[in-house]
Amino acid sequence: MAEAKVKYDRQLRIWGEQGQAALEEANICLLNCGPTGSETLKNLVLGGVGSITVVDGSKVVAGDLGNNFMVDESSIGKSKAKCVCSFLQELNDSVKAKFIEEYPQALIETNPSFFSQFTLVIATQLVEELMIKLDKICREANVMLIFARSYGLTGFVRISLKEHTVIESKPNHSLDDLRVNNPWPELKSFAEGIDLDVADPVAHKHIPKVVILIKMASEWAKFHGGKLPSTGQEKQEFKEFLKSKMITIDEDNYKEALKASLYVFASQGISSDLQLLIDDSSAELHCDSSDFWVMVVALKEFIANEGGGEVPLEGSIPDMTSSTEHYVNLQKIYHAKAEADFLVMEQRVMNLLKKIGRDPTSIPRNKIKSFCRNARKLKVCRYRPIEEEFHSPNLTELLKYLTDEDYSVAVRFYILLRAVDHFAANYNNFPGEFDGAMDEDISRLKMTAVGLLSDLGCNGHTLTEDLISEMCRVGAAELHAVAAFIGGVASQEVIKLITKQFVPMLGTFIFNGIDHKSQLLCL
Repeated sequence: MAEAKVKYDRQLRIWGEQGQAALEEANICLLNCGPTGSETLKNLVLGGVGSITVVDGSKVVAGDLGNNFMVDESSIGKSKAKCVCSFLQELNDSVKAKFIEEYPQALIETNPSFFSQFTLVIATQLVEELMIKLDKICREANVMLIFARSYGLTGFVRISLKEHTVIESKPNHSLDDLRVNNPWPELKSFAEGIDLDVADPVAHKHIPKVVILIKMASEWAKFHGGKLPSTGQEKQEFKEFLKSKMITIDEDNYKEALKASLYVFASQGISSDLQLLIDDSSAELHCDSSDFWVMVVALKEFIANEGGGEVPLEGSIPDMTSSTEHYVNLQKIYHAKAEADFLVMEQRVMNLLKKIGRDPTSIPRNKIKSFCRNARKLKVCRYRPIEEEFHSPNLTELLKYLTDEDYSVAVRFYILLRAVDHFAANYNNFPGEFDGAMDEDISRLKMTAVGLLSDLGCNGHTLTEDLISEMCRVGAAELHAVAAFIGGVASQEVIKLITKQFVPMLGTFIFNGIDHKSQLLCL
């Protein structure tokens, strides 16, 4: 691991050793290694994914040299899968790479069990019919699946799996778990032992903001019927109350307390999102319940009992102006509470595992500890089957997107990306693929797209001539710049899924290269 720490140093700072280990254990399959697929897999190979299998039955032709940097003139006439696989292996010799010279369609239709060996499948440039078939195969085998496609100046990325649970969601904005508006006895006792009216100006400047907020909140509550500030006026009055305790204007600890006063105003207990999660139907345990849902049930029990309506304490505190003695003591108090909460959770998890007939120690301690640290930020992502989205999308959302100026181009690209597949199914080629039939193809694509809109319940909505003409003009070409962008987005989502860190996209990601915009459509 020492060599890996040097090699992957920068990314280890983002997803840690546990995330990197998950990547190195992953077995990835790529279907079609054109520019979109190659760019996606390149990012993952550089990131240190364990093993890859490239599936593509085509040979390298001269046209590939203009949009796929992983083949060159010497590759012409050779297996594209073999050439791309060889190039990717050179980028990172730690990755196990192999290729299968076969068209993905053949595997999907004749050998569906092939896909069960993989952690995740990246399916690029598939038409609608094959997307639906592959989605069913991967869902049945519980294999994660990502679709990616570039088509001229547009493209999409779509994740598909039954359920994805995230413990380390790492939101961009999250309040520290300080509990200043609901301190436990040890923290409250520590705060009460510090005098805010101490005469020594140096000592006054080094009272931690946590102590200031706890004491000021308690004092406020005494004169307001036991309630903390809730209205805008009360919050402003509380801030003025804080300011009144300052001896000089340069007291950084009080300035920090003023900025952190929102911790006092925050709601106690758990969020509505977390309440929905612990009430989820999956929280009804059985012998096949995942570790995540076992811990969720333990969390629900903890909140109702030892937690007193709160989740286990995270146990860390941010940097703040304070004397070293006060800060170290605060750290110890927070750490001790977090450790006590973890031990209670661990015991509850073990009891639940025993109850459903599993080894009580089958969930590792470090996993339970991570769950406790991130209990406020748990996420569950569920994805509709592709067939459901294609045949019965959320009509309310679809109509809203069609009439919303911000989404109108993205949703029309979405319709056209599906319409070109219907076109190809009817006419055995993509619109604009052959010279000399442009006007006829434009007319046919327009008719196909309008028919698709009608089938989806969007009668009366139209597509602009410019967009239809653009889709015909590109003739199903993959432009390298667009393919590289789509590949970057797809590989980012792969890493989220494999490491189970950060929240993957929910919906269909559409790239609009004409206006340089991206949108997420939830259909």
